[in-house]
Amino acid sequence: MFRTSVRLHSRVTFFTRSPCSLCDSAKRVVKNVQAHKGFAYKEIDVMEPGQEKWRSVYEFDTPVIHIDKASATETTTSALKLMHRFSEDDVLEKLAEAERL
Repeated sequence: MFRTSVRLHSRVTFFTRSPCSLCDSAKRVVKNVQAHKGFAYKEIDVMEPGQEKWRSVYEFDTPVIHIDKASATETTTSALKLMHRFSEDDVLEKLAEAERL
C-alpha cells in the first residue's frame, strides 16, 4: 500500500452554537465538500468558555465559516466568509478564491 500526501491549501473554521438546526445543515454542507476536497477544519462553539471574542462577533449570526489559506496561523475577522445558508458550490467557490490569494 502506498501512502499519498495531500497538500491542504485552505482551512475552514466553522462557527456554531448549540442548539442550532441551521448550523447542523451548514455543517453537513461543509463536511460533504471536505469529503471531496481536502482542507483543514476547525469548529468553534461561540458559546463555550474561552470563545468570548467570537461570541461578540457571531453570537446571533451562526453558522458562519471562515476560509483562509492553510498557512494562516489562525483565522481573523478579515477571512473570506459564508454566513447562514450556503451550498456546496458556494463553499467550493470561496475555497477557490482563497487559493488564488
